[in-house]
Amino acid sequence: MAHQLPALPYGFDALEPFIDEATMRLHHGKHHQAYIDNLNKAVTGTALENVPAELLLKDLPAVPEGIRNVVRNHGGGHANHSLFWEVMAPGAGGVPTGPVAEAITGAFGSFESFKERLTAAAMGQFGSGWGWLVVKKDGSLAVGNTPNQDSPLSVGDTPILGVDVWEHAYYLRYQNRRAEYLQSWYSVVNWSRVNDLLRQARG
Repeated sequence: MAHQLPALPYGFDALEPFIDEATMRLHHGKHHQAYIDNLNKAVTGTALENVPAELLLKDLPAVPEGIRNVVRNHGGGHANHSLFWEVMAPGAGGVPTGPVAEAITGAFGSFESFKERLTAAAMGQFGSGWGWLVVKKDGSLAVGNTPNQDSPLSVGDTPILGVDVWEHAYYLRYQNRRAEYLQSWYSVVNWSRVNDLLRQARG
């Protein structure tokens, strides 16, 4: 099939104790795989079969109406999760350094202020969705959220850090304690990868 499940760049238990192994196995192997399966079903045999999910999401109006919602939901699920796995790592977290640290301070005043903004965006997403740090078209940074599997790519933004706040991302360990999950998640943010993504987004 055109779209494939990316391998995790670390073991399923590597993000313990912050994100548990059982959640990672279910989240990656079942939930992400389901988005890929449904996306493949929608695009196989069409001219869009081999178009990367990110490019489909950047121009949803160009996707035939009959499969547009499937691409939006399941292509979004594929792209969002592919980024999510990359921006986490074992032994990571802490305060960022490099260009992303400078950009965060310039945009939000301080790293702590940024964390407050992103946490508020993720907590404020009613139901399922995502909290994001994105690069705008002018190269500036912004924090926001999206419902369900909607992608910032569809409104012209480039996500460089995303936190999944669907319950399947945290419920086995944190149950209904989304705030506790978010605070733990900062301990696994891969700022090195976020720096790479910032450089790419700004060209």
